[in-house]
Amino acid sequence: MSRSLTLDLESARRLAVSCQHLAGPRPGNDLDGLRRVLRTLRCLQLDPVNVVARSHLLVLWSRVGGYDPADVDVLLWRERRLFEYWAHAASIVLAEDYPIHQVTMRAYPAGDSGYARQVRDWMTANDALRQHILDRLREKGPLPVGRFEDLAAVAWRSSGWTNGRNVERMLDFLWFQGQVMVAGREGRTRLWDLTEHRLPEWARTAPLPREEAVTRAAEHALRALGVARAADIERHFIRDRYPGLAEVLSGLEASGRVVPAEVEGGDERWYVHRDVLGLLERDWVPRTTLLSPFDNLICDRERTQRLWGFTFRTEMYVPKARHAGGRGDRRRPGGRRAGRVRRGPRDRLRGQGPGPVAGRSGLLTRSPSPSPSPMLSRPVCGYSSTHQQRPGCQPGPSHRSRAWRRSR
Repeated sequence: MSRSLTLDLESARRLAVSCQHLAGPRPGNDLDGLRRVLRTLRCLQLDPVNVVARSHLLVLWSRVGGYDPADVDVLLWRERRLFEYWAHAASIVLAEDYPIHQVTMRAYPAGDSGYARQVRDWMTANDALRQHILDRLREKGPLPVGRFEDLAAVAWRSSGWTNGRNVERMLDFLWFQGQVMVAGREGRTRLWDLTEHRLPEWARTAPLPREEAVTRAAEHALRALGVARAADIERHFIRDRYPGLAEVLSGLEASGRVVPAEVEGGDERWYVHRDVLGLLERDWVPRTTLLSPFDNLICDRERTQRLWGFTFRTEMYVPKARHAGGRGDRRRPGGRRAGRVRRGPRDRLRGQGPGPVAGRSGLLTRSPSPSPSPMLSRPVCGYSSTHQQRPGCQPGPSHRSRAWRRSR
């Protein structure tokens, strides 16, 4: 049985930040540096909103600094070390984790919920459409959605934007099942191909038993989080797909691979992975950066509230009258809130790629696009572990008082 740790909040916060490559020396900003960060994080959430930059690009910038976004495409489409799949949300994940995700693929659509039954019944009724898509990809893939005929015998029904989008729905369900993969993109449009055409040979391992897949996923999540409760692990990486997690954690604890812990401020049972214990002994070398609201450090809002006493929500879809005072946050040493930041639709940042720009409330990334959409305002959250502005950063020409509002 492993000896229990007792962590004050400051130590727990520092461990969480260090495990995310947000403190200490930066990883390199080349392909090797990106590979190192991605092997720690295991997933990058994809989000379509793009005013500053897309979230997955911001997550990497927050850790490595300025880098070439084309390197992400190299890892995705040329090296095929990454692929798009559903982790805790639609995400970029590692090809080496394919056996973990394959457990979900084999079972989809699992369960007896009304939605699962709807998907099964609809796919059965539209087997001609399913076979048409697979045949077209076998002959001509990769292809965009517009290159398939809608042969649905029964239309997909929903109250949302997917209503009647039969080809898109079938492609999505085949994607969840692991029969097709995203093979590239033309702008925002996904190009589809058969998994057998895209998945690297080295990733095609024997299917994992469910317990082994849950064990691997739990260890990946815990190493990335630094310190976490069972519920935090459940919401991270492969969200809500950890059957038998309590027994898995008990086994990992008995083997010494995880250590139980108590964190100041409550009596919950926390866990720390053996591989990251050494970070507790290292000198604390903080740095300042801004985070996407979908950043891996803070996307679990309940854990963020528990460790940092900080509550936030993305307000792009919330009526203005209900805004809480800003769309982002910057923090001072110890995780104290220093101010909220907000970009208005007229405040555009210009640049050729992610890079630092200093504003009155911290650092922001330059947009890789010279003309971000004026229709959406990108929420940005920040972690500031030091008061000092990063050397070499100069205020951008578009940063004005209307775009940066400090909370009192």
